[in-house]
Amino acid sequence: MSGSGWVKWLVIGGVIVVVLGIVVGMGSQHFYVFERVDPQEIGVRFRSGRIYQVVGPGVYSDVGWFAKIEKVSIEALTFSVQDPEVVTSDRQRVGFVVSGDVFRPSIGEAGTYEALWPQYRNIYLFDEALQSRVNDLALQALKSCVGDRTFNDNVIGSSRDELRVCIDTELNRLASNLGLAVKNVAIPNVILSGEVQASLDAITQSRLDTELAAQDAIKAKEQSAADQAREEGAVRVTLARQQEEVRQQTILAELERQRLEANKAVIEAEKSNDLLAAQKDLEINKAKADAAKESARAELATETVRAELYARNEDYAYLQALTINASAIQPTDKIIFTQEGTSPTIVVPGPGIVPTVETTTETP
Repeated sequence: MSGSGWVKWLVIGGVIVVVLGIVVGMGSQHFYVFERVDPQEIGVRFRSGRIYQVVGPGVYSDVGWFAKIEKVSIEALTFSVQDPEVVTSDRQRVGFVVSGDVFRPSIGEAGTYEALWPQYRNIYLFDEALQSRVNDLALQALKSCVGDRTFNDNVIGSSRDELRVCIDTELNRLASNLGLAVKNVAIPNVILSGEVQASLDAITQSRLDTELAAQDAIKAKEQSAADQAREEGAVRVTLARQQEEVRQQTILAELERQRLEANKAVIEAEKSNDLLAAQKDLEINKAKADAAKESARAELATETVRAELYARNEDYAYLQALTINASAIQPTDKIIFTQEGTSPTIVVPGPGIVPTVETTTETP
């Protein structure tokens, strides 16, 4: 083959390579094959420039008009910012270091990606962009919380934790507008300028001196009080002994008086009981007498009524007499009829004696 032939084939080969490159380059915008999403990532799948699916770890392929997949890290991105001079509400200058972790939306927040991807694509895909943005938000939250509080409320004791909570709340409020979440906010360090440190040292020393002087004054006062207390104590012991003797005597006298009063009360109670018993007996006897009187009246009333009845009705009285006489006769009784005006003679039977009844009439 001549030299011109080789040149021809080289030109044709170059054109083919260029065409294939153009085809592949243009075609790569419309498909992807075996794209791997790692466990610490999520995949945002696009078609025609719009998100149609957010997926978890795995291997994915797709063919379509402008099909592609973007991988977003959902690992915690640690941040730490420092502001050496923040002015408190009482116009004190103090510095702070704030640190924490920021997280991009998870797989369960697909709607966040669909709504915010056009505005915040860079902070979802690139750590540098996210780091810069969260640092700015942390500084803003720091200034807002510190500026609303006094120096003591920002620095001393448990107030530090209250400041941390404020920064955490404010920072999450700002980050939520970007679909981000901030956790583990901490204030690992407070920065005091030399001027502020010197002022604090002077205040501390002044307080120590004041407290020392106060302690010396208290010690002297307590020593004087102790000496006075010892002297007063000796006097009080003597007085107390005398007062105790008087108190004991008073107690004994009071006990004796109480004993006599108790005896008197017993005697009076006994007399009162005897008098009460006598009164009760009198009342009981009177009641019995009244009852007997009423009973006698009741019985007499019955007899009186019966006597009046007999007086008004002689026949009835005679009948009652006959009835009583009849009821008095027993089966074993013997009846002797005699003439009127005579008296029967009754001989009690015995050996050899025959009962005899004399019925002779007595001569008047």
